[in-house]
Amino acid sequence: MSSLKTRTCLVTGATRGIGRAIARMLAMEGARVAICGRNPDATAAAAEQLTAETGNKVMGKAADVSEYTQVVELFEWLGKELGSLDVLVNNAGIGIFGGVGELSLEQWKHTLDTNLSGPFYCLRQALPGMEARGNGHIVNVGSMAGTHAFAGGAAYNASKFGLTGFTDAAMQDLRKKNIRVTYVMPGSTATEFGGGDPQAGADWKIWPEDIAEVVRMVLQMPERTLVSRIEVRPSRPKS
Repeated sequence: MSSLKTRTCLVTGATRGIGRAIARMLAMEGARVAICGRNPDATAAAAEQLTAETGNKVMGKAADVSEYTQVVELFEWLGKELGSLDVLVNNAGIGIFGGVGELSLEQWKHTLDTNLSGPFYCLRQALPGMEARGNGHIVNVGSMAGTHAFAGGAAYNASKFGLTGFTDAAMQDLRKKNIRVTYVMPGSTATEFGGGDPQAGADWKIWPEDIAEVVRMVLQMPERTLVSRIEVRPSRPKS
């Protein structure tokens, strides 16, 4: 089992929900952890709280991953503070839902820019350091909506279907360079995502900590083994 201690990690969209649970797990394992979120105050608060909870310094910087210039600035800051990454967790995402005829152009673009372009921007910035060292691990947190479309999900489904294809292609591109790429696809999870109540459905939904455990397992696999895709469903879905 590979240790996570002292690995340098970035988790995007980590002020709450799945991203925060992953960041907490990494910090508890002794990794050097940085997080980002769109809101500066929420990002600073999350970093401070995670530091207090884990006893391990967690650093934070505000960044909107849908904006390439902000991603460049994030990685410039990260390079100065922690150096090149061992682990990138692309978790940041948004959910805008509505019938295909109801979506505005802005809603469509914002969803695709955040959920699909954002992971590409971050991977693009992380890659030179990983290639120079000859190792690294990129985990894209997607959704079961990346293979199962539903009414009212035109923009969200498109972004997650796209992320499925992007992640698979990136895995094929990078595996021979000893850079592993993994796609984690959660089903219904008890978080604030899309403005929901994190307690609603907590009796049957996946918990964020469950996804963090999946990510832990993936990152601790021996280097000879690549876990390329994992689907995670509630074991007893709501009837």
